[in-house]
Amino acid sequence: MAETALARIAMLYSLIAFVALAATSLKVVATKYQNLKETNIVFYLHDYESGRNLTVNSVAGVPRSRWGILDFGTVFVCDDKMTAAYDWKSEQIGRAQGIFINSALDGSDLHMLMSLVFTNKEFSGSTLEIQGANRFYQKYRDLSVVSGTGMFRLARGFATLETVFLDILSSNAIIRWNVTVFHF
Repeated sequence: MAETALARIAMLYSLIAFVALAATSLKVVATKYQNLKETNIVFYLHDYESGRNLTVNSVAGVPRSRWGILDFGTVFVCDDKMTAAYDWKSEQIGRAQGIFINSALDGSDLHMLMSLVFTNKEFSGSTLEIQGANRFYQKYRDLSVVSGTGMFRLARGFATLETVFLDILSSNAIIRWNVTVFHF
């Protein structure tokens, strides 16, 4: 009988200690995350699969003579120029480097894994990691910012994309990115 009462008291004290520790930990985490900075970046991504400024190349897909952006299963690599304005000759702020895969049977979605590598003075050496479904037929679509380096360590956020130019026959596009990130 005494052992049962002792076990119950030990269990009660353990529960109280656990609740106190959890409450303290949550308060520390909440305080830390209140100090996050918010940064908003707008730029234009020049995505060219043809022409003299080629930045995208198809590297794999369903066997056929040409792999296109609208073909399910096609894998692309990119090293796209990021500029401050719509014009190709405007100030370059970085490069968007990564892969995207047409992951929808009807050809309407691209799954993107991309690093935004900043080279401009303000964010030089910093990166943002992008992941998600790019439903490129929609006027606006969101991708996730899942991490970052440099100035954007432990970043999280979202990028809203808007296609401002699209030539589907040549697979060339200019996409306006509005990126909001929260970071330390």
